Amino acid sequence: MFKKVFFLTFINISLVTSSLFAQKTLYPKWVDNTYHAMSLDEKIGQLFMVAAYSNKDEQHVKNLEILIENHHIGGLIFFQGGPVREINITNRLQAKSKTPLWIGMDAEWGLGMRLDSTMNFPKQMTLGAIQNNDLIYDMGAEIARQAKLLGIHVNFAPVVDVNNNIKNPVIGYRSFGEDKENVAQKGVAYMKGMQENGLMANAKHFPGHGDTDSDSHMTLPVIKHDTTRLNEIELYPFKKLIENKVNSMMVAHLHIPAYDKTPNKATTLSSNVVTDLLKEKLGFDGLIFTDALNMKGVSDYYAPGETDLLAFKAGNDVLLFPMNVPSAVKMIKNALKQKELTEERLEESVKKILHAKYKLGLHTGFKKLKIDNINEKLYTTDAKNLNERLYAEAATLVKNEKKFLPIHILDTTNFASISLRGSKNSIFQQYLSKYADFTHYNLSKDNMDLGDYSRLMDQLSQYETVVVGIHDMNNSSSKRFGLKSEDLLFLQNLSEKANVVLAVFGNAYSLKYLQSFQHVLLMYEDNDITQKLAPQMLFGAKAIKGKLPVSVAPNMPAGTGLNSTTLNRFGYSSPLDVGMDPKILAEIDAIAEEAIKTEATPGCQILVAKDGQIVYEKNYGYQTYHKYSKVDDETIYDLASITKVSATLQSIMFLYDRGIIDLDKKIVNYLPELKKSNKQNMTLRNILTHQAGLVPYVPFWRQTHDMFGLKTPLYQNHEASLYPHQLASGLYGHQVLGDSIWQWVIDSELLEKPRWKKNYDYRYSDMGYYIMQKISERMMNMTYEEFLAENFYKPMGMNTMGFLPLCRFPESQIAPTENDLVFRNDLIKGWVHDQGAAMVGGIAGHAGLFSNAKDLAILMQMNLWDGTYGGVRYFSKGTVPYFTRKQFDENRRGLGWDKPVEEEGPSPTSHYASPLTFGHTGFTGTAAWADPEFGLVYIFLSNRVYPDANNRKLISSNIRTRIMDIIYQSIFEYESQQEEYVN
Repeated sequence: MFKKVFFLTFINISLVTSSLFAQKTLYPKWVDNTYHAMSLDEKIGQLFMVAAYSNKDEQHVKNLEILIENHHIGGLIFFQGGPVREINITNRLQAKSKTPLWIGMDAEWGLGMRLDSTMNFPKQMTLGAIQNNDLIYDMGAEIARQAKLLGIHVNFAPVVDVNNNIKNPVIGYRSFGEDKENVAQKGVAYMKGMQENGLMANAKHFPGHGDTDSDSHMTLPVIKHDTTRLNEIELYPFKKLIENKVNSMMVAHLHIPAYDKTPNKATTLSSNVVTDLLKEKLGFDGLIFTDALNMKGVSDYYAPGETDLLAFKAGNDVLLFPMNVPSAVKMIKNALKQKELTEERLEESVKKILHAKYKLGLHTGFKKLKIDNINEKLYTTDAKNLNERLYAEAATLVKNEKKFLPIHILDTTNFASISLRGSKNSIFQQYLSKYADFTHYNLSKDNMDLGDYSRLMDQLSQYETVVVGIHDMNNSSSKRFGLKSEDLLFLQNLSEKANVVLAVFGNAYSLKYLQSFQHVLLMYEDNDITQKLAPQMLFGAKAIKGKLPVSVAPNMPAGTGLNSTTLNRFGYSSPLDVGMDPKILAEIDAIAEEAIKTEATPGCQILVAKDGQIVYEKNYGYQTYHKYSKVDDETIYDLASITKVSATLQSIMFLYDRGIIDLDKKIVNYLPELKKSNKQNMTLRNILTHQAGLVPYVPFWRQTHDMFGLKTPLYQNHEASLYPHQLASGLYGHQVLGDSIWQWVIDSELLEKPRWKKNYDYRYSDMGYYIMQKISERMMNMTYEEFLAENFYKPMGMNTMGFLPLCRFPESQIAPTENDLVFRNDLIKGWVHDQGAAMVGGIAGHAGLFSNAKDLAILMQMNLWDGTYGGVRYFSKGTVPYFTRKQFDENRRGLGWDKPVEEEGPSPTSHYASPLTFGHTGFTGTAAWADPEFGLVYIFLSNRVYPDANNRKLISSNIRTRIMDIIYQSIFEYESQQEEYVN
């Protein structure tokens, strides 16, 4: 029996020896030559990866230089600091090292985990909710790209611990979740993304740190599961990564009696775990790193240097974060001398390290890193776009009683929001206001008393729907993840009085305390990206696809996640998402700044949307040249003639759509008072295409003015029952003015019509829209502005669009137009610029509408989408395309809509615009265009008429059309780049 055992042992030893020998012959010459040229101290030095910081003082760097020069350390693991400082230190230290250093970092969610001024990608728990693992691969690839810019060779990621313990204080949000398959699949995707792009991955924390309730940084956690359970759950992801050729592993500081019963024996120091289990049983032949050797899970039990020796004896290759390199070197040398370690054991690890350096390209020598434009290189548009996609795909709709989300009805619901423990006017709240009219509240005081809660409850109880953003959360189960009991009680009481919607910007496990709420959207993390995304999802602009990666309650198991529908509302995306080159699009800045610098306009709003996504929304300059009030998203502009298509035409299409009017019937059928006038034979089609023979414009105000000024019976300086219409500050018009202007319209002369033509020539005119307004009001039997507000503007959430803005908004929010020195003798701010529209009370068919860029874009998008928006159909399919179509060969116009000039020469649009394009411009310096072929909406709002309407610089410099050119060029450039990539 003894002979048999001896013989088998001899065979096993022979096999291992021959295997090692075979391995040796496979190493490149550089590895063998470098190894054999090293002294013993240099060989031992390669085992150490020492902690480095770029935020410490000069003495720290000098200490690292000493370790490199005197102890020949193999590498550095960088912790806190910044990218430029780290590059400079890396260059300095690499120059000191005979054998190039390899650099590691814990960059589980990107460089931002350790460095300031760098990007934070989602934590792994957030990633665990994503259903498309290709995105995880893409993240790994991008992290590899960024890491290499800083000379980093190893990322200690992914974490593939299966987190099945809510009390886990150290893994938790760093894990992909509790499902071993999900953890394994995402771990493989992340690993491949890095390794296939030149960055070594590291699977941690072997053999599984997920089911602990203590932190190995502070103590030695104990896992009491048997080997069957460990093999089925904890080891599963590691085995999958080994199958997929992960380059390296990190061993955790855990005590697992099932593997090693030695009291207080950490897995890092156990040959049973490192050699027998990981190397031999699981067949892992890559590099093995210890977890940081300064952690109390090992440092509490052994002296500095002793830990390193024990870890190396156990089978680890790289000793991470040693506490005392000289002591460790001394002990390892002594162990070699005493034959406790063999030269072969040292050779095995050192050559594995050198081979890794070879594969990372370090055999050709270190190439000095560059700091030029490092921020731009790190924060590329592609990287930012990917980051947004990751967060968007992770968001999880956990509860949605009665399918209330996404929110459909905007006009008959009153909304409030609470920023719970967040900042006042948070980004979350700002984006909520892009979708509905919200009143915002903030609950951030740490010392809120019962009276504060009671007063806030009284204020909020008047609202039907209250959207609550829960902020300032943490990852500690012992601290209820940052949820305060008094806040929870307040929200529960509020939910009995209002429809409460929760957006949770924090840990998934916090949902344990939010089970009673009916509408819960989990965003996992709290940052600018998630705060922008959540409102888009609540209002149906973006779909919700994520699934809970962990179980948080019996009614919220892992895998919970309701897919939400989209409602055809504007979302906010990167230009790349919709096929536009952001660098080209950014050229808009220069044109806008040119307009302001040359005083073509004091300021402007510019918005670009493609495929239903707003990709460019910027404000420039001020409301006036005095530079007192900056233009912002909420600045409201006088749209001037855009009123024709954004107000009048919408009502005409509504009537046509329902068969109430016939475009080819004579208008006298709708307005009997036109009988026997020179307008009785006109049709709506000819009026809408500006070929009805109407004169362009009649200055009606002159008929109320004489050599002494305004005729006093028609105007006075204060409001009264007979003088209801305010035209300016201290100027009110008599109620008879509306009737007078209508009669003057009826009596106005016509242009001469060529005798040989059936129709008049095309001649743009305001006059027809006085007529269109009258037809609309007669047919609908309600006031013009009321109809538009109730049927279009309010249901679509267009809060700023409407007439008479001073009735709804403070004057400070409205950009002024002309300093009128001939009629009203006042700066026009909040009253309509057009004199005729002002005389009829500010509500006219051709002018009077005010809006910001976003709300005007919504209306244009609804028309671009053939009459649908927000899940509501406003026009029958085909109606809008019928009106936007060119009607006559010699006239570019659609029905009401302006269109591009098809031949060479000046055009209101870019010459790149397709023939399907429709829109309008306004005298005050505005433009609104939609191009169905490209899925584009373009809005330009300005007050170029301030302070003088004769300022034509905006027009002569083609500011609006040049910006439109840039928009198309960004599409063409993106398409060109894609073709080059494919070829």
